[in-house]
Amino acid sequence: MENGILDQNNIRSFQLVIASKNLHKIREIKTILNELTPNLDILSLIDFPEYIPPAETGTSFEENAKIKAIHAAKALNKWVISDDSGLVVPALNGEPGIFSARYAGEKATDSDNRKKLLSKLADLADKDLYAYFECCMAIASPDSLKKSVCAKCEGRIETTEKGGEGFGYDSLFVKHDYNQTFAQLKETLKNKISHRRKALDKIAITIESIQVTQ
Repeated sequence: MENGILDQNNIRSFQLVIASKNLHKIREIKTILNELTPNLDILSLIDFPEYIPPAETGTSFEENAKIKAIHAAKALNKWVISDDSGLVVPALNGEPGIFSARYAGEKATDSDNRKKLLSKLADLADKDLYAYFECCMAIASPDSLKKSVCAKCEGRIETTEKGGEGFGYDSLFVKHDYNQTFAQLKETLKNKISHRRKALDKIAITIESIQVTQ
């Protein structure tokens, strides 16, 4: 590596497990990582059906990302990358926040969670519809945590669902400087501007460094 730039010829094939069983999230992370870093053999927890993930007991996205990465890396004896992310509406005291995936209950669907959020938005003024997605990523070896990063994508919440693409709260979120929800945007565009893309941009150089040294 010279002047902080990795020689692509030295980057070796490297196996990395995404600590998730969420098909939408796995696809998104795989797509972005394959664009950012070469020679990755990407697996997910779907490939390890006997593995039981730990309880997400952290009080922040970053804490939960670390918990998931460290636990899976040790249990599977592999390099693992984890993602903890969600929607934050400051006017709702930060809800749904770290409970985004289970906002309406432990077995809630994305639709259930959106309906609960929409019911809470009813009492908010337009000026209070500011919101942001936050994504924290952590990467760990079987021995220890290697790196964690966080990124935000700021925008506003719509009071009606729009668009049929994406997942989670995508049909309710409009990024600043855009006039369509994430669920209305082409997948390729969303993957260039999202909170998850920003976090993966930050952690990609760490992944490449690991590939060079392994």
